[in-house]
Amino acid sequence: MTTRGTLEPYASDLNSLIVKGHQLHVAMQYECYPDEFREARTDQMGEDAAAQHIENLPSFGRDYQAWYSEAQALIRQLLPDRLEDFTRHYEKPKSRKALTYGNYTIEDYLQGTVNRSNRTDTSAAIPRFRQQLFIVEAVKARLSSSLFEIRQLSQADLFDSEIETARTLAKNGFLRAAGAVTGVVLEKHLKEVCANHDVRIRKQRPQITDLNDLLKKAEVIDTPQWRFNQRLGDLRNLCVHDRESEPTSDQVDDLIDGVDKVIKTLF
Repeated sequence: MTTRGTLEPYASDLNSLIVKGHQLHVAMQYECYPDEFREARTDQMGEDAAAQHIENLPSFGRDYQAWYSEAQALIRQLLPDRLEDFTRHYEKPKSRKALTYGNYTIEDYLQGTVNRSNRTDTSAAIPRFRQQLFIVEAVKARLSSSLFEIRQLSQADLFDSEIETARTLAKNGFLRAAGAVTGVVLEKHLKEVCANHDVRIRKQRPQITDLNDLLKKAEVIDTPQWRFNQRLGDLRNLCVHDRESEPTSDQVDDLIDGVDKVIKTLF
């Protein structure tokens, strides 16, 4: 099973790869259009800064292969359905009979291949590399989605474990403790739902009622769900704060069952 721990190292590598890719893209433009590039950068940055900028550019011919190999490995792991597309932009097609702008590849660029008869030069590889860079950036979106899914699953597993702990406590007569544990689960889950929907929490220590109200105001939940959550919050308060009356086993069971339903249906 893939875990968050196994995916997170990819994120750092991927960010570096994207930064390097953008640098290579700029270097490629300079190599294809040196005069125009230098003039444009001089207008933007001034002569000295432009010269320094150009001096700091990587060499596409020297650095691309390492970038390609690393990107290909990440795509194979994280976005395998795009691997063929990624490779196609690099490799010369075996069935190609004549070199044209449409079938020019990065491999042609690295070899300096051109076809002067139809004005196909090395600049034809720029859109090819740009597509490769787009695919690598798509891997980042996929990775972010995977990390989100894994975080949700891990949180759900943790909550399930805590719910089972609460059931065991209730079964053995520790009703207030069972209610307290369940209340913590509900509070944590509502915070997670707020985060998932970009609902800003202003209070440093929000209670269940605060979180529930925020979700309703943001239209994440409707009125029936808000009332259901509010009822669970009241039962939790009965277990934790109300010392004048003891919670019944039925009330604690309702709290546990209700919170179990919320963590499985509200995201």
